Amino acid sequence: MTYPLIGNYGITPDMESQRPWPDGYIVRELSRMPSNFRCEGTIQDFLVRYDIPGIAGIDTRALTKILREKGTMNGMITTREDFDPAAVIPGLKAYKTGNVVDKVTCKNTRIRKRPRGFSAGKRVALLDLGAKNNIAQSLNRRGCEVTIYPAHTTAEEILSDRPDGIMLSNGPGDPKECRDVIAEIRKLYDSDVPIFAICLGHQLMALAMGADTHKMKYGHRGGNHPVKDLETGRVYISSQNHGYVVDADRLDPEIARPAFVNVNDGTNEGLSYVGKNIFTVQFHPEACPGPQDSAYLFDRFVSMM
Repeated sequence: MTYPLIGNYGITPDMESQRPWPDGYIVRELSRMPSNFRCEGTIQDFLVRYDIPGIAGIDTRALTKILREKGTMNGMITTREDFDPAAVIPGLKAYKTGNVVDKVTCKNTRIRKRPRGFSAGKRVALLDLGAKNNIAQSLNRRGCEVTIYPAHTTAEEILSDRPDGIMLSNGPGDPKECRDVIAEIRKLYDSDVPIFAICLGHQLMALAMGADTHKMKYGHRGGNHPVKDLETGRVYISSQNHGYVVDADRLDPEIARPAFVNVNDGTNEGLSYVGKNIFTVQFHPEACPGPQDSAYLFDRFVSMM
């Protein structure tokens, strides 16, 4: 965290997942006495509760400058002062996150009923690859009933429930590690059910259709990334958190065409699939907290259904 004092507000009840998923937490200084009318505990208590190691007293802005110049790197938090760097560094260089979708997906199928005030609405199947709660909430607010499926649910099971549309969620890690999920997504593509995919879901759909992805030197992190809608020419401010990107140059134009582009570095931010009711985005229209510039994409999905 680059802000120098973390924990001023403590922990507030705004969870977007069943639990926090970081493997480590690095700050310059911890606030020991949080103050906020919604505070439910301290950062320290929160990390202990979820068994997340943390470290304070680090010049996080200097660390961030190194990453900004050198690119994403592996690192280590340790309590040992006498470790041998020469023995540790080969392991750090070889470390890979692996298939972390298995770690973060839900364990069982569950249904979020449409809220009161909607006598009818569409039924959406949400494949949970690490989904934020606000994806289902955004669909609920538009009158949809949402059935949330674990990541390794088969396409046949999803389609047997006869959804009006399918949502592929965000999630962590290298998309190429999700081989089984990619195979099922290809079947969903062939079904002709309308599909909307976000972030990891966007990458997996592209891989399922023969495109490629690569790891970026600088991942996109934060709530201020400008993306351009290539159909309208309008630029939106988006929330992003990804280290991999779809190779636009490897796309078959007969299958998919770029729909959004990152204004800063020109990387692909979304695809529209030719002859299909399918569109995908790399950024987060469900960002909570915002920006909410691109929340209209949920309305586009509902209209598509």
